[in-house]
Amino acid sequence: MLTKQTLSRFLDELASASPAPGGGSAAALAGAVGSALSSMVCNLTIGKKKYEPVEAEMKQALRKSEELRGLFTGMIDRDADAFNKVMEAFALPKESEDQKALRAAAIQEATKEAALVPLELMKHVIDAFALARSVAEKGNASSVSDAGVSALMLHAACESAALNVRINLAGIRDSEFVGWKEEEVSTLRRTSESKVREVMEIVDRRIASM
Repeated sequence: MLTKQTLSRFLDELASASPAPGGGSAAALAGAVGSALSSMVCNLTIGKKKYEPVEAEMKQALRKSEELRGLFTGMIDRDADAFNKVMEAFALPKESEDQKALRAAAIQEATKEAALVPLELMKHVIDAFALARSVAEKGNASSVSDAGVSALMLHAACESAALNVRINLAGIRDSEFVGWKEEEVSTLRRTSESKVREVMEIVDRRIASM
């Protein structure tokens, strides 16, 4: 499992000639980093007398951000596994017409799954933005820059995942499936762009007031 490796080893694999892990796993890692930073701001706020009025909210945000961090971390492997299934489908025999038909169907099915994993990641990113905004607005002011980095990492995760959805959709023949998923990608990208701007405006305002 990629998530059981050291960071150095994971980056070595990412840099290697092997196509997996690739951009999809990197997108999931960015999401996990974004959530971890939101958790950090929560932890630096909880227990501080100055922030007692928001402690309950920060504890709830911490629980949610840790759940999302776990989801994003798991998707590092899920994305690589989905890509490997596509490669396995391409490796199926194609000598007879029946084999060709089975192989083509398997490729299409595996490619759909490879598109759905990063699309799911994009949806989780939107959930994570609510927490990044909360910690940016109410968390420890000394760590507001970390809340900003959280939002930027989440936006990077969303944009990176979108590219992985799009390249897989390019190989899918089901036009209805492609149309629906392309629309979802566009909507999620617009939402991410809006959310990261909102968080950064809060961060800039709090830094300026120091």
